[in-house]
Amino acid sequence: MNRDQLLDQLTEDVLAHVMRGSFPERELAQSIKPEQLDERFEEYELLLDLHFILKSDVVDFVRELPNHLRSVRTETRTTTRKRRGTVDGRINWGETIKTRYSEHPRDSSIFVCENRSEDYDIPENIVLKRLISVIHTTIREAEQYLRGEYEWVQETWKGSENLIDELQHIVERNVHVRRIRDPDTYEPTERMLTTAENSRHEVYRKAASLLRSRERLIRGEADEIRALLEETAIAPDDQDTLFELFVLFRFVSTLERLRETQPEFKTIATGRQEVARFEDDKEIVLYHDNSAPDRNLSFVAVPDEEENLSRTDEVQRTAQDVASDYFGQDFRNHTGRPDVIVLEIISPEQDQHEYLIVEVKNSTKVDTIRRGIKETLEYLAFLRVNEEFVFGRDEMAEDYFGSGWNGLLVVQDLDDETASLEEQAENPVTILQAAELEKELEGILRKILSN
Repeated sequence: MNRDQLLDQLTEDVLAHVMRGSFPERELAQSIKPEQLDERFEEYELLLDLHFILKSDVVDFVRELPNHLRSVRTETRTTTRKRRGTVDGRINWGETIKTRYSEHPRDSSIFVCENRSEDYDIPENIVLKRLISVIHTTIREAEQYLRGEYEWVQETWKGSENLIDELQHIVERNVHVRRIRDPDTYEPTERMLTTAENSRHEVYRKAASLLRSRERLIRGEADEIRALLEETAIAPDDQDTLFELFVLFRFVSTLERLRETQPEFKTIATGRQEVARFEDDKEIVLYHDNSAPDRNLSFVAVPDEEENLSRTDEVQRTAQDVASDYFGQDFRNHTGRPDVIVLEIISPEQDQHEYLIVEVKNSTKVDTIRRGIKETLEYLAFLRVNEEFVFGRDEMAEDYFGSGWNGLLVVQDLDDETASLEEQAENPVTILQAAELEKELEGILRKILSN
């Protein structure tokens, strides 16, 4: 599965799951945001706006904005006031005589005066003000990154840092921008956008076009989602993250089919990585990229017990104690964590818990796959709940890795022929290639759910 195939499938997944609410937006944002960004950008819409302002068209718009603002359109507004004994503005003699005759007979001190003023609050300017506001707000959130040495700003804002200062100056001090009122939440309306699109002034046409593009992105139209995954800051430098996300979506969609229901989602706070929860006769919880500490799951590699340690265990344990004493810290050795998934199945009536641990390797190299097998076995052997080993509690070696359906390794598609799912039945870790996942995952999940 190459990068284009991954992007095509992920575009479909985002449209099918994220946009209809069966996959949390925050989880998607966490998966695709550049790792340098802080947790503010795990808010999906803010991440979309960051993607939006990194478009070259947006940077060009900001660059040309000072010149365009010199020709901002206004409309002349005439206000009429009735005065007694004073004149304020141009006297409208026709209205003055009519008012004197109808309302104030024989009162020659009555005048109807007209004043003209410039009205900035026309539809085109509301469109322009909304676009400037979106760009300025997002830049303010991301300024430290836009000024930094990050690859994902090289082709857009890199070398144009002065534009950030210019935009700030425009928002705070430009007399034309300041005279345009702030748009209401629902603005610009469709009629305002249409008016701007049909304007003779280029700045308004561009502003409307860019806002339309942002709307398509937030609505989740296919072309914009594809660009979101592929371009600017959003696409990772390699496709490891895309591959992990692809596998995660396969789990969500397969579980939806099996349970015939959509999952429930909880807001993912810092340190919580619960992606989805299915509740029926069994509770199924899906975790991503984490050892699910909120459910007291961990992967501790060194035994806690002092007795019956092997020579190797004794070396690791003593090294841990020496380091803890020296640095005055409580060190604990953990295995790595699964790249994608911990699936927890709870049967409340029997008070039973079952687990599926998944490792993902975006590779076809034999050595990488062998390392993935070893890591998956480590996760199984050292999986703990409430500090107790899940598998092999009675110290029988054949139980260290569960029933044989508790470990799954997903790898990229291989050219060489490999063992089928049936031929792997006796192994403690099942290996699936990307192309096999859609077909075989349902069978694996059925087996683990039936335990």
